[in-house]
Amino acid sequence: MNREPIIIAAGEPNSVFLEIFFKCLRFKKYKRPILIIVSKKLFIDQMKKLNFNFKINVIDKDFNSFKKINNKKINLIDIKYKFKKCFDKISDKSNKYVEETFNVALNILKKNKYSKFINRPISKKHFLKGKYPKITEYLAKKTKKNNFAMLIFNKKLSVSPITTHLALKDVHKKITKQKIFLQVNLINSFYKAQFNKLPKIAITGLNPHCESNFNNSEEDKIIIPAIKKLKLKNKKIDGPFPADTVFTKPFLKKYDIIVGMYHDQVLSPMKALFNFDAINITLGLPFTRISPDHGPNYSMLGKNLSDPKSLIEALKFLDK
Repeated sequence: MNREPIIIAAGEPNSVFLEIFFKCLRFKKYKRPILIIVSKKLFIDQMKKLNFNFKINVIDKDFNSFKKINNKKINLIDIKYKFKKCFDKISDKSNKYVEETFNVALNILKKNKYSKFINRPISKKHFLKGKYPKITEYLAKKTKKNNFAMLIFNKKLSVSPITTHLALKDVHKKITKQKIFLQVNLINSFYKAQFNKLPKIAITGLNPHCESNFNNSEEDKIIIPAIKKLKLKNKKIDGPFPADTVFTKPFLKKYDIIVGMYHDQVLSPMKALFNFDAINITLGLPFTRISPDHGPNYSMLGKNLSDPKSLIEALKFLDK
């Protein structure tokens, strides 16, 4: 019996993703079959341009030949896409194609009750057009999930921001006891399911030094009460800690995860520490969704210089 495949929606056609994907396949063999949803013509053209050579197994998206999926070839569902050249410019012209890659992937995941999904970069400017802050929110809407969270995962240390793609002036409006409580419970459930353990969690404050010059700060009103409630279920949760010291070595050795109040508060030091050696996991969806840490990066198209490390880690994580 075949193992459950890893489903990949290739996303923006004019990105460095296929180059990175080819490098991952050259890096190692994976136990699980990989099913990529992409234009066959684009796939073959970029493979030739970049001097890679892999065998392709074309799969019908109506599921009639799913029993033929294997890990000896690249399993591919062909999404028709017209383009002028192999490396074209990013524009609105590819929006319908990108949407179709997502629709086919989500249909496959739902119909077959599959649980392993990787989506690749999209153009926030052209595809999302301000309707969603990022693809995380797009997928949550598509799967009708309201309670979801971002986890930037590394075996040594992971981070999770309570608010994600918000302007700093709006962050304090979106921090609530319920949001902190629900997000940390998602993290606890994920670690219990994946690693059979409750993680050690450090939670930051919002204000510098966890202090403010006004009464009833967010730490007093929201964060400290939320932590007290969370400790009733997991004694390994501590905080709030000042964000300027929580990433120092004593904390890094003590905790598995740092939960911050906003995006750059935890992602900036995370990337300084680990560069691209991390994967973005969305918690709370009906499947495990991973987004490797790179964008379309049009400026690098066709140069064969992109770093595949994050996608390698994503595939390794799902290949268990």
